[in-house]
Amino acid sequence: MNALPKLACRHVWKLYGPGAESFLQANPDPTLDGIRSAGLIPAVRNANIDIKDGEIFVIMGLSGSGKSTLVRCLSRLIEPTAGELRFHGEDLRAMSNKEMIEIRRHKLGMVFQHFALLPHLTVLQNVAFPLSIQGRKKAEAEARAREVISLVGLEGREDYFPRELSGGQQQRVGIARSLAVEPELWFLDEPFSALDPLIRREMQDEFMRLQGMLKKTIVFITHDFDEAIRLADRIAIMKDGGVIQVATPEELVLSPASDYVEEFTRHIPRAKVMSVGAVMDKGAQGSGAGILLTTKIAQVAEEVVASDTPLSVVDKDGTPVGAISREAIIPILARAGG
Repeated sequence: MNALPKLACRHVWKLYGPGAESFLQANPDPTLDGIRSAGLIPAVRNANIDIKDGEIFVIMGLSGSGKSTLVRCLSRLIEPTAGELRFHGEDLRAMSNKEMIEIRRHKLGMVFQHFALLPHLTVLQNVAFPLSIQGRKKAEAEARAREVISLVGLEGREDYFPRELSGGQQQRVGIARSLAVEPELWFLDEPFSALDPLIRREMQDEFMRLQGMLKKTIVFITHDFDEAIRLADRIAIMKDGGVIQVATPEELVLSPASDYVEEFTRHIPRAKVMSVGAVMDKGAQGSGAGILLTTKIAQVAEEVVASDTPLSVVDKDGTPVGAISREAIIPILARAGG
């Protein structure tokens, strides 16, 4: 990964209401009560995040926490009231509308909860649509569209209309359409929340399969912590428009920055979040071929509990770094939901 963030967000505010900009100029760091007493709505408050190249960055929060507004500010679909946005080090807020349109056409991909497919166009035409907007020739656009349709597992359905597809298939079309332009930065706003639980799980698996091949930089919004810990490299927790904590799923559970974060993560099974490396006996010797220290406890719990002796733990290079025993993980497994 590059040292420079793909996207940097510095002191970003979005306040709704008359005089929001002048209010912030006069009050650079207002309280929630101060904002509300001024008759303004605090959608995003002093947000600071860095999106690293190639990571899945999940933004979480309850309804009304500001997560969707923040993502729209990051792409300038909504203009922030104040703050700085840097994409590859370049100031997005200094760019003209024309420049931003070109960036969205060529470098940013977006998938939202509602698929927004064009009902009168086939799957192939829907996926090729953003390429035609770019000005590509029809043959070139359709060839690229067929590639991504195959990538998302819809080969053979190119001539179907959206009404002839299931919800999960429609969402795959939305993902394919977004991927067709080969975005550098991919925004997904609760893309699976409208799906049935089984289809949602399948789409999460499909998403991880695609990410394993494409290595995109992704900003993913969800309110489902189970979904977040399956997908995220790092998670930002939001409340009342503010970013409360940014950390890995494991760090959020083990070292919550506030009572709110602790309550937010209270019912998450620790075994799903905690890695073997967090509870191993460092430097100890164990048997077996070696369990990768970043492996989640839930993935190897059965193997470890069934073993009469501690099992070896190795780093990414295969070097032994410790051992994991049933005594170390049974208390974690016993904590139902944390």
